[in-house]
Parts: sequence; C-alpha cells; structure tokens
Amino acid sequence: MTSVSFALHPRLNADCIVAGDWPLSRLLLMNDSQYPWYILVPRRADIREIHELDAADQTQLFRESMILSRALAQAYKGDKLNIAALGNMVSQLHLHHIVRFTSDAAWPSPVWGKHPAVPYSEGEALAQIERLLPRLELPLMPLRTISPSVAPPTDQ
Repeated sequence: MTSVSFALHPRLNADCIVAGDWPLSRLLLMNDSQYPWYILVPRRADIREIHELDAADQTQLFRESMILSRALAQAYKGDKLNIAALGNMVSQLHLHHIVRFTSDAAWPSPVWGKHPAVPYSEGEALAQIERLLPRLELPLMPLRTISPSVAPPTDQ
C-alpha cells in the first residue's frame, strides 16, 4: 500500500522524468542523456535508509531492483551496471541504476558531478522509457501517457 503522505523529493522531481509506478516504487528516468540512468523511489513517507523499510517492503524493493537491473542489461548491454543508494544530497530513499560503458563520458569515475547533465528532449526521454518497457517482468503503471513508438514510413 502506498504511504498516504508520500511525496517525491523536489530535487528528484526536478532532475527526473517519471516513468511510472510499481507496487512499491516510483520509477524515474534521470534527465541526463549521457547515461541510461533510472532511479527507484519507494513510495513510503519519511524513509531514508533501506533498513527502515519493513521486511515486506525490503523484499519488494530488492525484487523491483532486480527486475529493473535485468531489463537494463537486456536493453543496453552495458559494460557495468552501477547500483547505489547514497542519499547525501537527497535524503529520501532512492536507488540509482546506472548503465555504464567503458566509452561513456565519466568512465571509470562515478557519474556524480563529473560532467553537467545533458537533458533529453521529450521525444528522446519517451524513447528511453519505451525501450525499457517490453523488458520489464512486472507491469509498470504509467503516471502519464507514453506515446507509442512511431514506425518509419514504408516505401510505396
């Protein structure tokens, strides 16, 4: 059950695009086109650390993280998947999932603060979310309409 007083931290709200909700977590796309970067935010009020979740929510968070991890591996075929729950800048519990490539702008350093973010256009952001959707083993409840991919016109 979603916590009645859950509110997404303003910084996450400003820096991310909402992809949808799972039973526990809100799935966000970080608005930085340099990296395939998704964030899970458990929809529970006043939670800063994983151990503060009850046992059922800890299990569900781990399940959602593994589903997201597998989907990212399939969709992007990166060299490494970084998963982190730091919370130094945003204390609300959130779990970063960042696909890394040896050719990416920050490799092998952490992505935080390495380079200014390069925002997606709306179409690019939707395309990233659509790329992930068919690979998710758990249906995602969209919070906004995600337009269908546009197929290239066929030659006539």
